[in-house]
Amino acid sequence: MEMQDGHAAIDPPDGVPVWDVDPYAEATLAAPEPFYEALRARSPFAYLAHYRMLVCGGYDVTREVFSDHDRFVSSRGVGLQDFDLEDPWRPPSIVLEVDPPYHTRTRRVITRALSPSAVREMTEMFRTEAERLVDRLLETGRFDAVADCAEIYPTTVFPRAVGLRQTDPRRLVDYGAMVFNALGPDNALRRAAMAKGPDIVPWITARCARDELIPGGFGATIFEAAAKEEITPEEAGMLVRSLLSAGVDTTVTGIGNALWCLATTPGALEALKADPKLVRPCIEEVLRRTSPVHGFCRTAGRDTEVAGVQIVAGTKILCSLGAANLDPERWGADAGDFVVHRRPVGHLAFGVGVHNCVGQTVARAELDAFLTAFAARVDVLELDGAPVWRPNNAIRALATLPVRIAPRRRA
Repeated sequence: MEMQDGHAAIDPPDGVPVWDVDPYAEATLAAPEPFYEALRARSPFAYLAHYRMLVCGGYDVTREVFSDHDRFVSSRGVGLQDFDLEDPWRPPSIVLEVDPPYHTRTRRVITRALSPSAVREMTEMFRTEAERLVDRLLETGRFDAVADCAEIYPTTVFPRAVGLRQTDPRRLVDYGAMVFNALGPDNALRRAAMAKGPDIVPWITARCARDELIPGGFGATIFEAAAKEEITPEEAGMLVRSLLSAGVDTTVTGIGNALWCLATTPGALEALKADPKLVRPCIEEVLRRTSPVHGFCRTAGRDTEVAGVQIVAGTKILCSLGAANLDPERWGADAGDFVVHRRPVGHLAFGVGVHNCVGQTVARAELDAFLTAFAARVDVLELDGAPVWRPNNAIRALATLPVRIAPRRRA
């Protein structure tokens, strides 16, 4: 078997255009919309000559591949590497990188820990910290919405929700960036991220131990399941690790992207100020428009067919969620615009099917608390410099977002 970037190299299926493009090039990751448009024009699939695999970006096909866990598995890795053919850099996630029936057992435990009732118990803390942060930012007036806001809020509230006795915001953010960069090829982004592993990974692993978690948090609930022998203590630690790997960087990204959308869309903040009930639709539109996770892979578990294309077992397929979430055939001619009133039901930012994001309730609660506090207190939000996007092999995130804000006048 011939290998390519950790997976089986395939030949282009009949009728699929060969495309000499690198979706992991830093220039593409920093400004992906032209890539998305060109990908959709090659629907249903394109053959990535550089990686000898398939890619899809039209909404319907991407949703089909991404959601059908029987034909397209996650247990062989959601990045380029095929775990059946190469050992991963760390033990696979027992939620994200497994399939039923094992996935059913572990997901049941983590879903209980992150249940709506458990999240509701955290909402007052989420709200209070959001209000404190926005008030501090208003005292400053000018700040970097990434370093001074988007990274601060989740690394303040999420470790408390999990129940970490010790926290380190920088390590938490860098660990998330490392996990998502590891899903790509062995490029400069992945190598730079992985170089931080010897410092970050032991620290993260230690935080996942039972005695490092205080009672009442999501982590303690997971270990209660281990005490009842629903899972093993080792699996409990791995589930807590899953929270830390996926629960920080994605929310950092979501908050930064939300402020970018509001700052660059005339009238958007005014609409939120006038109608706080728009916060939830606004969150969904931010997720659709910016796709914080821009792409995950699936592996064909058997010979199959999608949209008339024959796909052989072992084929790696990059599902471009960013392209699907901007597909005009699904969202209309203004798919590339941020429309605060839009209600984008069915976007793929949090996945779909059995592998939909288990932490989405927490992420939405954090974003809701922050945007509600922001809209209630801020009258003016505008760019104070050029935004810079941070290339990452799987995350669509800002590196810097200089902004200026002014307070709302009190009646």
